[in-house]
Amino acid sequence: MNPNHFSLANMWAQGDFVTRSVAIALLLMSIVSWYVIVTRALRQMQQRRMAHAATAEFWHAQSFSEGLHLLDGTREDNPFRNLAEEGRDAVAHHRDSQGDLHGQLTLSDWVTSCLKRAIDESVERMQSGLSILASVGSTAPFVGLLGTVWGIFHALVSIGFSGQVSIDKVAGPVGESLIMTAFGLVVAIPAVLGYNALTRGNNALLGRINRFAHDLHAYFVTGAPAVRTEPGGKPVLTSVKPSHAEGR
Repeated sequence: MNPNHFSLANMWAQGDFVTRSVAIALLLMSIVSWYVIVTRALRQMQQRRMAHAATAEFWHAQSFSEGLHLLDGTREDNPFRNLAEEGRDAVAHHRDSQGDLHGQLTLSDWVTSCLKRAIDESVERMQSGLSILASVGSTAPFVGLLGTVWGIFHALVSIGFSGQVSIDKVAGPVGESLIMTAFGLVVAIPAVLGYNALTRGNNALLGRINRFAHDLHAYFVTGAPAVRTEPGGKPVLTSVKPSHAEGR
């Protein structure tokens, strides 16, 4: 028996429209999922550096503008800078729009609402692409199964035409079905693992974003961030000297 009978090239040459369509679909799903995994992983690494700047450098600045300068990127790229600018704009807008309906809200409620909206926007950007990984992880095995069923169907047809069970008649279709099963798993497993890893990374970042938003709220409402202490009594944050008079 020719060993090339089981090669991928032979499978492609002997396959019909359904077999080739399944193979192309799995290939496209794999390319898209790996693109999402790599780009989102690099993005998370960048955001972790941004989180370090927000927690370790921002609150050591001598003014809000100086602290804002330490947050790299734009509002769309850096969720921590987006929170800082959103809170600053919320205080200024509340001060200048006392006659509006939302001007009847307290400064604390208005800043909380604006920061919450900024967090929601950041979460949407952080989760972009993860639905693709979830879809690929859940559907790729079944797409591969479709190729498996079609390969077995070809094997049964070959047996029916030959009138007898022969390895030469069924080896090709059965090998084709097994390869499709393997393709489905090869595509699905990285997508599932990547989805889980990226979700854990996003949850960790979201916790740091929420803590930063809490400190910003305290700063804009009271003029100084909430100072937390570690179990040993060491302060985590230091006060920032306000350089603005919003909401005062």
